[in-house]
Amino acid sequence: MRKTLLTSARLRRASIPTLLLGAVLFTLPSAPLYAQVGNTAPQGASADVRQVMAVIHRLFDGMRAGDSGMVRSVFHPQLRMMTVARGPDGALRLNVGATADGFVKSVGTPHTPVWDERVWNEKVEIDGALASVWVDYAFYAGEKLSHCGVDHFLLVRGDDAKWTILSLADTRRTTGCTSPKASGGG
Repeated sequence: MRKTLLTSARLRRASIPTLLLGAVLFTLPSAPLYAQVGNTAPQGASADVRQVMAVIHRLFDGMRAGDSGMVRSVFHPQLRMMTVARGPDGALRLNVGATADGFVKSVGTPHTPVWDERVWNEKVEIDGALASVWVDYAFYAGEKLSHCGVDHFLLVRGDDAKWTILSLADTRRTTGCTSPKASGGG
């Protein structure tokens, strides 16, 4: 697994056009197809939205069950996983995983506390065979809150009409975490 570390110093060395492009992409207005708390698409949501969210919820169901096969089944073979968080020294870190192998193995390795990622404020956008999902989350190890942040999923629909997760990026923090009471699971 290849990992890349992005420090604050590297961010400062990034070119102005690169930084401007990033700022524009993150501030573009979006029109989510829906946003809600809970683990089902609202009544009236398109079949595509329901199918996309079913993939996301299958991932979290697999995590709660410790089922590495269920987790792997939602990932595209060329999946990339990224995490942005502050390290113990306070420096910004970007961790990029070239495969899902480490994550899938950790899910399937027996652990006493249930891994429960609770999501809400789901925003889904779809254009043809490409879907983007943005959710707030709180991650619990058993009943103990571990961390929170935002998950961003990029999914693709294959020729078999099956949606799979091509990219999963998340932020992580241990302060300022909230979780709606209604979110009893992914």
